[in-house]
Amino acid sequence: MSADLTTAEPGEDVRGPRSLRSLESLAAPERAPGQTAPAAPAGPGVWETFRESSPAVKTVLAGVLVNRLSGFLQLFLVLFLTARGYSDARTVIALGVYGAGAVAGSLIGGSLADRLGIRGATTLSMGSTAVLTAALLHLPSYGLLLAAIGLVSLGAQLFRPASATLLADQTDGDRQVMVFAMYRFGLNVGATAAPLVGYALYNAGGHSYTLLFWGEAALALVYALVARATLPARSPRTPAPAAPAGEAVRGGYAAVLRDRRFLLYLAAAFFHSAVYMQYLSTLPLYMKDAGLALFWYTSAVALNGVIVIAFELLVTKLSQNWPLKITVGLGFALVGAGVACYGLPIGPAAVVIGTLVWSLGEILGGPAVFAYPAKAGPEPLRSRYIGSFQFVFGLGSALGPMAGSWLYVTTGALVWPLVGACSLLATVFGLIAVRPRPDAAAAAAH
Repeated sequence: MSADLTTAEPGEDVRGPRSLRSLESLAAPERAPGQTAPAAPAGPGVWETFRESSPAVKTVLAGVLVNRLSGFLQLFLVLFLTARGYSDARTVIALGVYGAGAVAGSLIGGSLADRLGIRGATTLSMGSTAVLTAALLHLPSYGLLLAAIGLVSLGAQLFRPASATLLADQTDGDRQVMVFAMYRFGLNVGATAAPLVGYALYNAGGHSYTLLFWGEAALALVYALVARATLPARSPRTPAPAAPAGEAVRGGYAAVLRDRRFLLYLAAAFFHSAVYMQYLSTLPLYMKDAGLALFWYTSAVALNGVIVIAFELLVTKLSQNWPLKITVGLGFALVGAGVACYGLPIGPAAVVIGTLVWSLGEILGGPAVFAYPAKAGPEPLRSRYIGSFQFVFGLGSALGPMAGSWLYVTTGALVWPLVGACSLLATVFGLIAVRPRPDAAAAAAH
């Protein structure tokens, strides 16, 4: 990062080194009594941030949309396996393997970003995804299919730590939260459109999976070629590590594990993602037992999608220069409060109110939650910090539905205050964990 960011609280609007800002304040003319200070400059807008981003950043933002848009394999995996004659039990095992591969992919991707560089990790990720997705159509045995399913889900996640590292390296500090909001926007739009694209390919292929899987493979291959041609091998803004930093890099994830404060952040991210996923697992079970119509559940899911896609970038325009500690804490707290609202005895209104509250928490806190790991540690370990966060977030997303469903079966409606308490714990951990970057704290001490 540039030198003028080293003394800044994450999310602070920085216009120059602290010494220069001090001189500017001394040289500024005195205001007359009662004269108000000039308004702080507004944060950069969405289009301004995108237009002034480097070509590599634009490639990554477009690439995450393409990657998510082509992510309809998981949606059709059950239908594909049952059409091949496999039992429900084997299908469930395959889904578990797919989820495990996706979680592991983020952790391995953090190492590959260091070893292969941004371009190499992204090309390997998308290239392997293309080959393995097409291969699923032609593998003759269940064992080979299971291995390919695990590898294809792992490969599809390998590029994410490298992509997030590049976004952080090539974006100024006062624009990082907005860039990560744009990154999340691509994820959300792609996830929303993927089922429609997959269904269109399935129909176009005469209800065959051939065009579906080859279409996903082709999209992944196109991004692999674009990444190979446009992404830098390594970020030019990341300085070559000196000997101590090089030792830290060799420490890998062990060095991240020694950062006790960041471990608190990882715990907060785990609880937060586990609570967030309850709307996909525990909520439909609860509504079914409460006798609420399916209409209210589908409306809640659609409401969240509309709010996130339509308003997250606009809200980030206002919140991007807030201290990350405040934004992260509000995001964690609002998600927990919204999910806890599902337990209110007011029928469908609880579903609507709860979804509105936690959707606000998602659009307010989501970009900051994803942006902070890039700021949390020393630059040579940035990809490891990002990879560990994405691993823990994915782990919470995988285990949260099972834990929530078990709590509901054993405790009934008490599940909602219990998961709300988990978000309260995440909020406390997040407020303690979020801090200025280590080099910023050292500079401030001097």
